[in-house]
Amino acid sequence: MLDQAQRLRQLVSEKESHIENREFTYAEKTGDEAKVITVTSGKGGVGKSNFVVNLGITLQKMGKSVLIFDADVGMGNDDVLMGFLPKYNVYDVMFKDKQIDEVMVEGPFGIKLLPGGTGISRIDEIDEHRRNMFLNKLGSLKGFDFILMDTGAGINRTVLGFIKCCEELIVVTTPEPTSLTDAYSLVKVVNHFKIKPTAKVVINRVVDYKEGQHTFDKFNGVVGKFLGMNLEHLGSISEDRKLIQAVREQKPFAVNYPNCSAALDINEIALKLCGEKSNKKVKDYKDYLKRYLISFHKEGRKWLD
Repeated sequence: MLDQAQRLRQLVSEKESHIENREFTYAEKTGDEAKVITVTSGKGGVGKSNFVVNLGITLQKMGKSVLIFDADVGMGNDDVLMGFLPKYNVYDVMFKDKQIDEVMVEGPFGIKLLPGGTGISRIDEIDEHRRNMFLNKLGSLKGFDFILMDTGAGINRTVLGFIKCCEELIVVTTPEPTSLTDAYSLVKVVNHFKIKPTAKVVINRVVDYKEGQHTFDKFNGVVGKFLGMNLEHLGSISEDRKLIQAVREQKPFAVNYPNCSAALDINEIALKLCGEKSNKKVKDYKDYLKRYLISFHKEGRKWLD
């Protein structure tokens, strides 16, 4: 049985050139281990980091202990979304021998964040030895129920490495054709190199529940037909103006607007990750109410005349 640290060390225990020739050995999870989840996307701009931050806070509000690791080293912005100006980041763990608990900052409801840092000039110097030391430190952490790793967008060895060392993979996409195409490319590479046999998919910025389900069904159909890979629709997140407002305020919408559509959608996703069933009737009613209000806004003058 592999413990959490061993599972994370999978990232550095294999040479990158051998990724395509070796299949990852999955760890059997014990009760006192954190669930390590990698969240990634085929392209940037799909709302991945916003999803991670608000999902982590929602899980924390549910009584779980959560660590967000901004794994987009050098280009991280999870700290910005949470309104932080951290003194240290992962660079200090790798190059200045800081311990992770010295670098972590505490956010809303006690959630912990390990910042990725921005504009790090020595990013190319992160070799296998430094990554190994860092992952050993990360794997030795105790007391967390979830570790959410927010990777950079796109397909590269670093992203694939973080996918390899996690327990679950979440791919974030939107209904836009370009986003779905890039998400398919990412899933194709993960499947080709036998990194993960399955993935969970979140459809962001949907008009309503039906659009999210329809988008997933199309995407899943293509992946199943050409790749034979199993996907799970973890959920969809509504297009919500409160999300834009929260970003500008640097306050996560799960904190400032906990009853907005996007926050309720992420709440359902968090329940699924905790092994609880979401309340689909509430979701259906919310979509009905939304469509009703939109119709009233458009036709209200006609009705009142």
